[in-house]
Amino acid sequence: MEHPEVSVQRCCQLLGLPRSNYYRGLGLGLRDGDLELMARIDKLYIEHPWMGSRSFADHLTTPELPVGRGRVRRLMRVMGIESLAPKPGTSRRQPKHPVYPYLLRGVTIDRPDQVWATDITYIPMARGFMYLIAIMDWATRKVLAWRLSNTLDTRFCVEALKEALFKYGAPEIFNTDQGCQFTSEAFTSVLKAWNVRISMDGKGRFKDNIFIERLWRTLKYERIYLKSYETGTELSRDLASWFNWYNEKRKHSSLDKQTPNEAYAKRLEQLSKAA
Repeated sequence: MEHPEVSVQRCCQLLGLPRSNYYRGLGLGLRDGDLELMARIDKLYIEHPWMGSRSFADHLTTPELPVGRGRVRRLMRVMGIESLAPKPGTSRRQPKHPVYPYLLRGVTIDRPDQVWATDITYIPMARGFMYLIAIMDWATRKVLAWRLSNTLDTRFCVEALKEALFKYGAPEIFNTDQGCQFTSEAFTSVLKAWNVRISMDGKGRFKDNIFIERLWRTLKYERIYLKSYETGTELSRDLASWFNWYNEKRKHSSLDKQTPNEAYAKRLEQLSKAA
C-alpha cells in the first residue's frame, strides 16, 4: 500500500477502500465507528488528561450508543495516549529499553537551551488520523521542530530531533516520558552523540510535560478542531502556518507578554553579554 509519492489516502481511493482498511493492515484492528470515537476521546483527553479508560467510557456512553471500557482502552493504545494520573505502570513503555533518571527535580529552568522537552499527540482527520511530535525549549516555550507521521514509530521522532539539533545546537538536558520511541536506541544514541544529558519522567510524574500538554490544547482548540483535514499534505501546510504564528506572534503572560521567538532571542542575547 505504501508508496513514496502517493499518500495513504490516495492509495485507498485508487483501490476503492476506506482508509481504515489501511490501519487494519497495520494490525491496528479499527472497526466501523472507531475513527469517530477516537476523535471524541481526543477532545475529552485534552480536557481531562488524568482520566483513564473507565472514566472515558462512562463519559462517552449515551443511551443510543454505549461505549465499553475495552473498546476505549484499545483505541487509546492506537492513539498512543494514556492517563497522566499517577499509576503503577505505563502502557507504552518498552521493558527492554533502558530508562534514564529524572534530572529536573529542584532545578530552576530559566534560560534557552537549558532543557528541551518533547511529546507526541494524536491528530484526528476527516478520514483517518496522524501523529504529531514537537520539540520545545522549556524556558521560552519555543517550538524548535515538529514532524507528522501516519504510524507511531521512532523514525519521525528522530527526524524532528535531528532538525532541532542542527538548527539550534544541543541543549544541556533533554526530557521525555518513558515512551518506547524516546527510550529506543535510535533516539537516545543521537542525544548521546551530541553530549546531551538524558532525563526521563518518573512514573506518576504527570506534570513533567505540562508545557507541551498546554501546547497541544492550544493547537487543537485554536486550529485542529475547527477544521477537517482531508490529506496529510493539507494538515502539514496548516501546521506550518500555525507553528510560525505560535512562535512569532503568540504572546505568553509567563514570558512577560513576549512571543517564544522574542523570549528565546532576548535571553540568548543576555547570556552572551553576561559571558
